[in-house]
Amino acid sequence: MSASSQASPRVRVAIDAMGGDYAPAYEVAGTFEALKHLGESAEIILVGREDDIRRELERHNKSELIRVVHASDVVGMADEPSAIVKNRKESSLYVGVDMMKRGEVDAFVSAGNTGAVMATSTMVCGRISGVSRPTIGSFFPTATNKPTLVVDVGANVDSKPRFLYDYALMGEVYSRTMLNISSPTVGLLNVGEEEGKGTENVREAYAMLRKAPIRFVGNVEGRDILSGTVDVVVCDGFEGNIILKFAESVIGFLRARFKLFASRSVAHGITISLFKPVLRAVLRGMDYQDYGGVPLLGVNGVVIIGHGASTPKALGNMVIRAVEMVQRDVNGQIERALKQPEESQSIR
Repeated sequence: MSASSQASPRVRVAIDAMGGDYAPAYEVAGTFEALKHLGESAEIILVGREDDIRRELERHNKSELIRVVHASDVVGMADEPSAIVKNRKESSLYVGVDMMKRGEVDAFVSAGNTGAVMATSTMVCGRISGVSRPTIGSFFPTATNKPTLVVDVGANVDSKPRFLYDYALMGEVYSRTMLNISSPTVGLLNVGEEEGKGTENVREAYAMLRKAPIRFVGNVEGRDILSGTVDVVVCDGFEGNIILKFAESVIGFLRARFKLFASRSVAHGITISLFKPVLRAVLRGMDYQDYGGVPLLGVNGVVIIGHGASTPKALGNMVIRAVEMVQRDVNGQIERALKQPEESQSIR
């Protein structure tokens, strides 16, 4: 029998079952959310404290249907990311990433400590050939029907021009591959649209991106993210993380304002009640759960990172995104995009 006939067609995804704020209950529930959509195209492996996971599986009456890999330790949000590889090899985070490194799974999903997931994945699996630094991308809702991908949103808080260049190419590949945009537009976040604006790093990155094999449209401003002016916005992880955390607060802020408006009078309350279906539909389009998690681009493996408070729906969507990344060979396309001709190897 040939190797190709022996290979399983299913994408194997390991979930850090102890990573989220409500682990392992939400991770187990998210597994079944994902399988409703994926069916036989994926195998999901739950990594963590086996007894705890089995108890949750029994609540779903499916204890024997999901594979569990035991890991006795749990990485918390306050744990130092750089110490995981040295001191926490029994943790669900390390075990899951190591399974991906050894080829036992094709992708890894976690709603745990973002810095720890990024550091562990990079140190254990290494970087894709040609990648200077991995990056975390996040989708933002826009005034149009398509989201804007922002890279970086927290992987590197002090990015050199070469890092920004790589973010742009990786973001372009992800947007083209995952959103089926034939030729995504890419903008560099700045304080103005003029070419000479910004810090020295940003100005140097601008010059490099003008020569990149992508549709670089120049500088964009913060307002362009939600307007959908471009498909990909490139920025340093410091600014990107601030933007991300601000955006995550918008839904809560709007709900609080609607509630305050309704409390002012009976008439206001009736008005809000009448428009509640419309308001709910509008806010639904801004819900992070629909996007699931954020991809860690540039590592030798498919990694999706979620919010600590990720719901089963969000966790299920994280698994679905991971499967799609594997099926569409996002990493292979990134490696090919970053291969530069001889004269470009001097890029700093």
